[in-house]
Order: sequence, then structure tokens, then C-alpha cells
Amino acid sequence: MAAVAENPTFAEPPPTKKARSKKALKPKPVSSNEANIAAGAVPEPSPVASPPPENSAGKENHGSLSLKKKKKGAAKGKQQVSDASSFEKQLQEMQEQLEKLKIEKEQTEEMLKEKEEQLETRDREQEKLKTELKKLQKIKEFKPTVAFPLGIGIKDMEQDKKEKKKKGGKKKPSPPYVLWCKDQWNEVKEANPDADFKAMSNLLGAKWKSVTAEEKKPYEERYQAEKEAYLKIAGNEKRELEAMKLLEDEQKHKTAIELLEQYLLFKQEAEKENNKKTKKEKDPLKPKHPMSAYFIFSNERRAALLAENKNVLEVAKITGEEWKNMTDIQKAPYEEIALKRKEQYGQEMEAYKQKKEEEAANLKKDGEEFMKLQIQEAMQLLKKKEKTETLIKKEKESRQKKKKNEEKTVDPNKPKRPASSFLLFSKETRKCIVEERPGINHSTITALISLKWKEISEEEKLVWNEKAAQAKEAYNKELEAYNNKLAAENKDN
Repeated sequence: MAAVAENPTFAEPPPTKKARSKKALKPKPVSSNEANIAAGAVPEPSPVASPPPENSAGKENHGSLSLKKKKKGAAKGKQQVSDASSFEKQLQEMQEQLEKLKIEKEQTEEMLKEKEEQLETRDREQEKLKTELKKLQKIKEFKPTVAFPLGIGIKDMEQDKKEKKKKGGKKKPSPPYVLWCKDQWNEVKEANPDADFKAMSNLLGAKWKSVTAEEKKPYEERYQAEKEAYLKIAGNEKRELEAMKLLEDEQKHKTAIELLEQYLLFKQEAEKENNKKTKKEKDPLKPKHPMSAYFIFSNERRAALLAENKNVLEVAKITGEEWKNMTDIQKAPYEEIALKRKEQYGQEMEAYKQKKEEEAANLKKDGEEFMKLQIQEAMQLLKKKEKTETLIKKEKESRQKKKKNEEKTVDPNKPKRPASSFLLFSKETRKCIVEERPGINHSTITALISLKWKEISEEEKLVWNEKAAQAKEAYNKELEAYNNKLAAENKDN
């Protein structure tokens, strides 16, 4: 088998000149013996068998080597072509990737620019907001020292009136028929006990028709007296309200001016110095709330525990645990102290509340007195206003009288001034508009006439101007004649 493996089983011809081409040689057909040997069917030859001739073996080996070399060369050429094509593909892919990266870089740069701009705008807005906040904080610190007017306002006065009406104050007087019905109700009810309210009203109405004028007279007089008293009270209240409105407006104006002046001063000071916020002031006279039994115990124990270099949290924990573990007998003295302090606090609070109520009552009295003074001031203002109004009315009336007297003294024979071109046009157009649109408003008619006058051409306007000029000439002639006549009469006189 070894000999068979070393030497080839089939003989190949020597390479010719045409074998230099890249075409592969055709293999020699395999014999039946060789096929059997390859399959392992034929038994191995004996080692004694003579080897093949040297020349034939050398020739066969030379042919196989040349074939292998040709095959390797062809494979190398194919590999080089495939390597070149793959390299070109890789180059193209790399170029595409570079272009993509460039585009992405540009996009990222644009995004970064936009973000930077956004951040800058945000920073600016934040700075603006901070400055506005500082201004607002300064404004919050503004505490005006304006003395606002005390006393009851107009709304309070109106509410008091409503409350008085509900409680049973001065009501509108009932008419004479109602007064008569109140007197006659019991008599009619006794005569008709089964009659309901509707029937009673019908019966009283029928009876009222038969009542004479003399019988009605006392009820009418009573009604008139009540009405006069009611109107007097209502008129006084109305005048007071008007006066109070005047006074309130004046006071508001004054306070507004004072506030503005104070705010401007505060603004100037705030720009120089930043004032610190002040806490709400508590009433120092108000009694403090008493401590509980546990707090009394903890205050006693705190000094001893702090002497042992204990922390505040540790002190709180220890005192809490000790209080929980204590019995009711141990807690009793602390609870007694807490109860005594609570009773004392209650007494102090009652005294404090009474004092506050007294102060409020005194303030109310002061307010009422101040209100009376305000009403007096308001009434004086109202009287001044009424005087001015009466003076203005008198002046207007005197002027109107003068005008009327002047009109009366005018000579009726004196010729009247002629109408202008526009007035002549408006007279005719007014008639047409009224005929076309019956029931139209006067203001709309005047508006339409003015629009039509604007729309008219210059040629059409010339017609109206000529008419006005003719009327003016006639007026001038009549005026001359009238003046000559007056001069002649004056000479004769």
C-alpha cells in the first residue's frame, strides 16, 4: 500500500508548448484495475514486485507539479481581482460614512447653536424675573402711614337702614283705603264669620264704594300727614347719603395723593437701601398659654440632664420615656400645677377679653361721634354745591331772559338772512327722503343729506350756489331799502 501511495497509479503525458496557456489539462480515463485498487477490492501487490521504471516516474512527477503551479497562479489572480473589487467597495463605503458624519456634524453644530441661543434667552429672562422679584419684594415692604378716615361708610349706612326696616323702622304710609280696611275688618268679619280673605276683600271693596267723601276725608288726612312725615325723613336720609358720597370722594382723593407721595419717597429710599422684613407684632398684653404637666416635668428634668452633657434630642427622648413609665401618683403634682395655671390663664383671658371689648366699644363711640362730625362736614359741602348749582341756574336763566328780550326788540319788518346753498339743497332732499322712507329718524336724515351733498358733482353744486347768490342779492337790496327807511324815520323824529 505504501508503494501505491507514493507513486501515482496513472501515467500523464509530458507537457507540450500549448500547456503554457491557463487552460487546465483533461485527466486520463481511469482503468478498471486502478478503480479497484482505489476502492480496495484488489489485493495489495507483494513487496517483491519490481518498481516501475525511473524515467516514467520522473516524467509523471514533473507534469503534476506544473499543473499545481498553474492552478495556484489562476487562484492568485482571482484573489487579486476580488481583493481589488472589495477594496473599492470598502473605499466607497468609507466615503459614504464620511459624508454622513459631516452632515451629522453640521446638524449637531446647528443644534448646539440653537441650544446656546435658548440658554442665553433663558438667562436673560431669569435676570429680568429676578429684578422684577426684587422690585416686588421692595414694594411689599412699603408700609404707608396714611391716617384713613374713621367712621361709617355709605355701604354701612345703607345696611343700617335695611336692618332698621327689618326690625320695624319707618315704613311707607299705607293709603286711605288700607287704613279704612283695618278699621272695618273686625265688623265685616263678625257679620261674615265663614268668609275667607278673598271674600273679605271683595266685601270691603264693595262697601268702600258706598262710603261718602266726608267719611273718607279723615283717612285721607291721616295718609297725607304720614306721607309728609315719611317723605321728610326719606329726604333727609337721601341728602345725608349724597353729602356722605361727596365727602368720601374728597377723602379718597386726599388719601390717594398722600399714598402716592409716600410711595415715591419709599421708592427713592428703597433704591438706596434694602430694608429687612419685619415680623408681625404680637400683642404683649395678651396672656401666654399655660404649659401642660409633661412640659412642667421636662423643664425640671432638663437642667439635670444637660449637666450630664446630654444632647437636646437625647434629653427629649429620656424625658418622654420617663413620663411614660411614671405612675398616676407620680404625675399628680405636675397635673395639679398645670390645672392651677390653666385656671389662672382662663381668668386672665376673661379680663383681657373684657378689656378688648371695652376698647372696641370706645372705638365704636368715637367712630359714631366722628361720623356725626363727618355728616356735618358733608352737609356743608352739599350746601356749597347746591349754592353753586343755584347760582349757575340763575345765571343761565338771566342769559336766556336777555336773549328773549333781545329777540323781542328785533324789528319784525327787518329782512331775514337768506339760506346758503347747502341749506337750499337740504330742504328739497329732506322732502324726497321723507316721502321715500316714512318714519325715518331726524339724525339719519341729516346724515343722508350730508352724504348726498358730498356725492354731488361740482356742476350740480353750481346750480345751488347760483340760487343762493340770487337770494343774497335780493336780501342786500331789501336791507338797503330797510336801512334807508329807518334813517328817514330817525330824521323826521
